[in-house]
Amino acid sequence: MQRKSDYHKLIIWQKGKEFVKLIYKITENFPKSETFGLQSQIRRAVISFILNIVEGHRRNASQKEFLRFLDISDSSLVEVEACLEISLDLNYISKEDFELMEKSRRELAVMLISFINKVQANL
Repeated sequence: MQRKSDYHKLIIWQKGKEFVKLIYKITENFPKSETFGLQSQIRRAVISFILNIVEGHRRNASQKEFLRFLDISDSSLVEVEACLEISLDLNYISKEDFELMEKSRRELAVMLISFINKVQANL
C-alpha cells in the first residue's frame, strides 16, 4: 500500500481528531484531584492513539514498521476504553457522556482494524 505524506486525508485521522476534542471537553469537568491522574491518563492515551497513526503514516517506514505504530495505536484505544469505564464507575462522567464517547471509540476501533487489515494485505 502506497502511503501518501498527507495524513490529513485519512478518515481515521479526521474522526480521531474529533474524538480527541470530545475527550478533552468532557474530561475538563474531572475533579481537580485527577488533574495528574485519570484525566491526564485518558488524555495521553487518546493523543497516543492519534499520534501513532500520524507518525507511522508520515515516516518513510516499511509496512511492517507501520503496522507496529498501528498496533500501538490500537493499544492506546483500548486504554481509553478502560479509562472511560473507570471514569463512569467513579461518577466522573455521566452515563450519557460515557455512551457518546464509547460509541465514537468503537467506531474508531472498527476503522483502525480495517486500516490494519488493509496494510497487512499489502505486505
